[in-house]
Amino acid sequence: MTVAAILFWASVALIAYTHLGYPLLLSLLTRRRRPPTYEGLDPLPKVSLIVAAHDEEDVIEAKVANALDLDYPREQLEVVVASDGSGDATAERAREAGADLVLELPRGGKTAAQNAAADAAGGEILAFSDANSVWSAAALRALVAPFADPKVGYVCGQVRFLSPDGDNLEGAYWRYEMEVREMESRLAGVTAGNGAIYAVHRDAYVALPPSGSHDLSFPFLLAKRGLRSRYSPDAAAEEKMVPTIEGEFARKRRMMVGLWDIVVGEGMLSPRHYPAPYWFELLSHRLLRYLTPFLHVVAFVANAALLGHGWVYSLTFTFQLCFLLAALCGWFVPQAPFRIARYYLLTTASIAAGLWDRLRGGPPGSWEKAEGTR
Repeated sequence: MTVAAILFWASVALIAYTHLGYPLLLSLLTRRRRPPTYEGLDPLPKVSLIVAAHDEEDVIEAKVANALDLDYPREQLEVVVASDGSGDATAERAREAGADLVLELPRGGKTAAQNAAADAAGGEILAFSDANSVWSAAALRALVAPFADPKVGYVCGQVRFLSPDGDNLEGAYWRYEMEVREMESRLAGVTAGNGAIYAVHRDAYVALPPSGSHDLSFPFLLAKRGLRSRYSPDAAAEEKMVPTIEGEFARKRRMMVGLWDIVVGEGMLSPRHYPAPYWFELLSHRLLRYLTPFLHVVAFVANAALLGHGWVYSLTFTFQLCFLLAALCGWFVPQAPFRIARYYLLTTASIAAGLWDRLRGGPPGSWEKAEGTR
């Protein structure tokens, strides 16, 4: 077998595995494992619910009101708003809405604001949320419950994206992602969280650099310390989804700028101190997913080099061309197959685009709101 053939079939196999084979394998591995159940904590721990906000005057009052309406004892809940260099009335409106602590910080980025809020907060559990996230009344109790297990250091909830008047398919993808996350939680722990709803034990909190991300870093950093990261589907939150696929591409591109600093710089890929099942999850769900755009390029180039070496390579090359054509047609044809192809192309390309931005501009610090999500 030629080198081109090896590269082609290896790339195709890895792409298929990370998207389809891994979830199926997880299903088999966790088929007999029931989701863990937790007795209610008594007494309930004090929780600091932290919202890092930059120019969020349009939604911060509603966010604070939502936090204060949660089914959680008021004396055990501290609402903290960390205003990251806001140039509007974010801080004033947060205070008027009843936030317990409002920090007015210089512009330093989301992670820097979260670090400052964590230092100032008084809770035993630090919960985090986006300014535009709306939590269900029972969300905080469900988010806190897994901490009854002293081996749990991080818990993420379920975010549901509200469908906008647009063509973004992120909601459908996220439902798939939540299914994978629930199985990972049963096996060895989740490999990533989400910004809408999650919590970490104060003793487990890690002050990350400005380019860091709680969503990606906390689960694997805590795994190296012997702590598990759980998914609590009953801890539900809702957010508006970016209306367009192009907007989703831009959002993911910004998120991916700091990705490789986390993967390489923070030691995600080093197997030291990981339980073997968790290392398997990271390789399957994280590394291979992030390598997908480059695997696609390898598969395409290798397939082109193999034309004339059998009908199967002509067929696979034709399939790749048809997929690219379908993705291009997705800009003009509203039918689902074309929109799905376009969504997959752009969201996969966002990983490579984020790496390109990182190489050109250095690590990120600040963050911007995604258009149409407020």
